[in-house]
Amino acid sequence: MSGARRVAACRACGGRLGPVFCDLGSQPVANAYIRPEQAGLAEPVFPLRAVVCSACRLVQLDTVVDAEGIFADYAYLSSMSSTWLAHAARFCAAMTVRLGLGPASFVVEVASNDGYLLRNFVAAGIPCLGIEPAANVAAMARAAGVPTEARFFGRAAARDLLAARGRPADLVIANNVLAHVPDLDDFIGGLALLAGPAGTVSIEAPHLVALVDGVQFDTIYHEHYAYWSLLAMEAALAWHGLRVFDVERLPTHGGSLRVLATAARREATAGLGAVRAEEAARGLGGEGFYAGFMPRVQAVLEGLRAWLAEAAAAGRRVCAYGAAAKGNTLLNAAGVTAAQILAVADRSPEKQGRLLPGSRIPVVAPEAMLAQRPDEILILPWNIEAEIARQLREAGYRGRFAIAVPHLAVRDRAA
Repeated sequence: MSGARRVAACRACGGRLGPVFCDLGSQPVANAYIRPEQAGLAEPVFPLRAVVCSACRLVQLDTVVDAEGIFADYAYLSSMSSTWLAHAARFCAAMTVRLGLGPASFVVEVASNDGYLLRNFVAAGIPCLGIEPAANVAAMARAAGVPTEARFFGRAAARDLLAARGRPADLVIANNVLAHVPDLDDFIGGLALLAGPAGTVSIEAPHLVALVDGVQFDTIYHEHYAYWSLLAMEAALAWHGLRVFDVERLPTHGGSLRVLATAARREATAGLGAVRAEEAARGLGGEGFYAGFMPRVQAVLEGLRAWLAEAAAAGRRVCAYGAAAKGNTLLNAAGVTAAQILAVADRSPEKQGRLLPGSRIPVVAPEAMLAQRPDEILILPWNIEAEIARQLREAGYRGRFAIAVPHLAVRDRAA
C-alpha cells in the first residue's frame, strides 16, 4: 500500500470541509488481513476521521488511502452471506420485471465482487458484465460463469464498454460501491456515460440517517471514503445529468437506500418524496444533525471494554464471529487485542489463517472457533446477527452471544 493523502476540499462538489463528524484515531486499513509470514512486520496506520462538507453536506474521510493498494487483493466475498444472496436475487427479479429486461438487454454491475448478483441475470439469459477491481475476486466470478473484467471503473472504462458493445447499458448497477470511490467525478461520470440517455442507474448505499441513529460508527473505515445521505447523492448525480426518480428504504447494512436515477425524464415516486421530507425534517441541510455523534461513539467503546474486562476477570473464554471490516474498526477503536478475544471465526477461506489488522486476532473456520469452547461469542457483523446466531446454534453452540453496536447487549444462553 503506497500511502495516503490529505483531502483539502469536498470530493463531490469542491466545497470547504467543515466540522469533524467522527474521529477514530489512526488505524490500519480494515480489510488488510495479515498473512502469517507478515506477522512480525509493522502495519501502516492512517488517520480515520470523517468530516462534513459545508456546501453539499457529504460526510467523507479527510485522509484518502491509496485505492489500488486496498482493492488489488481483496478478501471480502459477498457470496459468503446467505442473507445477502437472497437480497441480490430479489433485486434482480424486481428489476427484470420493472425494466422489462430480456435476451436483448445489457446489464453492467460495477464492483461486481464474486458474481453473487450477476449470476441471477446469467441464469435468466440476460446478457451482463461485471467490472471488479480486485483481480483475485474477478477470477472467482469468471470461474463461476459470470463475465467479468478486472479493472477500476470510471469514464475510460465506460467508453471502452460503449465501443465494445456499440450501445449503452439498460441497467447499470452500483450497489454498495459509491462509498468506496475516491474520485467521484470520474466514477459518476462513467455511470452517466454507460447508462446513456435512457438507461437506469441503480445505487444502493447505507443511509447516513441510519448510521447516526444506530451509532454505526464501525462502518467508517478507510475503504469507505464517503457516507451518503439522499441530499448529498442527489446533488452529486445531478452534476452529471442523472436525475433521481425513485428511492426505496432497505434493511441491509443497518438501513440503506436504493436510489434509481436516469438522464431521461421520469416521474418522481412517493418514495423519493418521503426520504427527501425525512432528511429535511431531521435537518441534514444544517449543522446540528452532524454534531454530538462522538460522545455516543465513546459510550459504545466504553461498553465493549467493560464487558471484555468483566469476562476476563470472571475467567470466561471469549471468541468473535465475522472477520468483517466493521468489526476491525470497532476492535481497533476500542484497543482490543488477541489477549482478550481468542479467535474470530469466518466462513471465507480468503480470510482463514490470517490475522485481523491491528488487533492481530487469528481468523479461523467456524468449527475451529467452536472447538475452543467459548463461553461467549461477540458477533461483529451485527447487521446479520440473526443469520450468524442461527448457524452457530445449529452447529451446537450453547453459550451466549453479544453485540456491541448500538450498545453492548448479551443474549441469553440457549434453552
